[in-house]
Amino acid sequence: MVSITLSVPENVREEMKKFPEVNWSALVRKVIEEKARNLSLKEKMKNKFKDEENFNEWAVKLIREGRK
Repeated sequence: MVSITLSVPENVREEMKKFPEVNWSALVRKVIEEKARNLSLKEKMKNKFKDEENFNEWAVKLIREGRK
């Protein structure tokens, strides 16, 4: 696993210290993982939509050519 360093404002750090029961590293890791999964899914959906859009354009063109 790779480590990263995160900077937060001092006032945020003071607030975090009030809740020592929270595993802040695990929380941030989970949020990053969820965001990465969501972005990956969004990209896959966008690519699928683009493929469908290309197919629809091809089908319309084929129908129009067939009418001529």
